[in-house]
Amino acid sequence: MENMMQLLMAFVGSSLLTLALVPLFIRLFINKKMGQAIREEGPSWHQVKTGTPTMGGTVFISVSIVITFLFGWLFNLLDPNLWMIGLTWLFFGGIGFADDFISIFTGKNEGLTAKQKFLLQLLFSGIVIIAGFLLGKAFVLPLFSLKISHLIVVIAFAFFWITGFSNAVNLTDGLDGLATGLNIIAYGAYFMLAVQEEQRSIALACLVIVASLLSFLIFNRKPAQIFMGDVGSLALGAGLAIVSILLNNPWSLLIIGFVFVIETLSVILQVASFKTRGKRIFKMSPIHHHFEMVGWSEELVVIVFWIVGLLASLLYFIL
Repeated sequence: MENMMQLLMAFVGSSLLTLALVPLFIRLFINKKMGQAIREEGPSWHQVKTGTPTMGGTVFISVSIVITFLFGWLFNLLDPNLWMIGLTWLFFGGIGFADDFISIFTGKNEGLTAKQKFLLQLLFSGIVIIAGFLLGKAFVLPLFSLKISHLIVVIAFAFFWITGFSNAVNLTDGLDGLATGLNIIAYGAYFMLAVQEEQRSIALACLVIVASLLSFLIFNRKPAQIFMGDVGSLALGAGLAIVSILLNNPWSLLIIGFVFVIETLSVILQVASFKTRGKRIFKMSPIHHHFEMVGWSEELVVIVFWIVGLLASLLYFIL
């Protein structure tokens, strides 16, 4: 009962602080006339979103880090798990912040180069895992009947897993509220999983980010008053990956993050098909744009994808 009250306090604190800060952030961007540049190759009707305040992830990532460590300190939960999640949000949010910042001040939907982002993602993935080892965290990667804990193998896996899902969430963030809602579902699932595994620090971090995202969704749902930007999407995706690793159950993310996986696969298949056959599989990728192009409204795509994400998470617990 005491543990639940502690979690409830952290949830309320994160939610209220985000609710208070996001309108101020929106007003700042409007006053400074700083907004999102919409990519020209996207659906033409998305051009009306040009100028919408972005980088909202700065708020919910910052709030989540502060509230997580504040209540982690108050409740004596500052363990390696909490430090690694916080570092992941900070590092990958930093990559996204730099990317968004450059994009805004050049007036184009171009920030860091793909190579620069990729190298930074690899670097920070390695740093987070090494930091975990130095803090005394024992990693176990399950592979069929094997339990792998060798440092080099874990780091190599982390390069792929954290970078991959960081980019997967980034690709999914293309419609109002889509990525926000899917992350609420995914982090909510990992909160439940952490509670089952009695991993209180991980449960705290997951619940705090869910609370912050729920408040952010009020402003991010269609018509979005603010976008999360790469600072939000890269941090959220990397955070999901590190949480799955910390729970020694990374493969769970293939189901809980099913929509992110499908979005990424749609891009890979589209590019591969066009380069090898000169033909496109989808009308546009990522796949959420395909459904828009065949006549689905943006609201319908978002709701259906949320439902798929929720069903996938429920399926994981049922199985």
